[in-house]
Amino acid sequence: MTLPRLPRSAARDWAREHLTGCSAVTIPSYSADLTRLNERGIRHDIEHTIALGYSYTLLCSEVAITPEENAQFTAWARDTAGRRLGLFFHAAFGTLAENIRAVQLAEQAGADVVLLSYPPQFWPTTEQEIYDYTRAFCEATRLPVMLFPIPLWGFERVHPAGMSVALVRRLLQDCPNIAAIKSEQGFPLPAGLCEMYHHFRHDVVISCPIEGDAIPLMSLMDLPFSGTSNTAWMSDYYPRAFALARAGRWEEAMALYWQVNPARNANGAAAQSYAGGTGVLNRSMWKYQDWLAGFNGGPLRAPAMRVPDRFMKSLRQGLVASGLPVTADPDSAFMTGRHPC
Repeated sequence: MTLPRLPRSAARDWAREHLTGCSAVTIPSYSADLTRLNERGIRHDIEHTIALGYSYTLLCSEVAITPEENAQFTAWARDTAGRRLGLFFHAAFGTLAENIRAVQLAEQAGADVVLLSYPPQFWPTTEQEIYDYTRAFCEATRLPVMLFPIPLWGFERVHPAGMSVALVRRLLQDCPNIAAIKSEQGFPLPAGLCEMYHHFRHDVVISCPIEGDAIPLMSLMDLPFSGTSNTAWMSDYYPRAFALARAGRWEEAMALYWQVNPARNANGAAAQSYAGGTGVLNRSMWKYQDWLAGFNGGPLRAPAMRVPDRFMKSLRQGLVASGLPVTADPDSAFMTGRHPC
């Protein structure tokens, strides 16, 4: 699974062979005083991700972590996982220079592939600026890169799709280590996914990260990979359903799909509390959801969003109604975590 230090031109061949299955998201755990990373909590979460059947995980960096700490996070994840799990570096630091420094540290620590984000203060008004940022990052790493068009970046001021077909085509021509596209132009509609699949599925891996879309669309599309996304809180449901759909057993996958619909609806309702215009994902809520499914939990550094009690209750009950694993521990134990330090 892990990429040897190959030339950038080999990234797409590697991705076509190895970028398969589903990717979870691993949010780092911290000490109770938030001064350091929680090694036991991180290792626990990596082992649990593997046990649930995920083939990759995104090592989330949108949680007030430094590039050096992120490299340590990566090193512990690699040491724990060995070759059993692929690791995404999350290029979500504050500037282009910081992202380049962070990816080079993560590459040395054992990351396999990059999810490319864009800083909040990056405010392009032309496609050339988006191109320049993306190309500069890609040229600074030998890792395969997953391009990530999504309305979160605000690129719709440049083009209604955020990243147009013409821009993506130009980037693919000039950045040979762009090996995949996490296609969410126009989210929550599937237009971006359909357009990227139509134009580029023979060039790079097209990922539909939205679980609620991917399984139905796999009746029409050959999707080898899904991620990175907030699905591990539903335990092993998504890797199982995705594998069934890929194997041609789509009706069985859809039976699982409908079984977990109460959990999906609860997640959708909770996500509306922050996704309706803030442009910021509630990583505290994601960590709580994972804790419900046996992950470590624990506190996050400020600035961190809160998880209202009403959503804790509805998310828990969604899992119960779906017949999915859910901890019996009270919600008061979430902030302590399973392996406090």
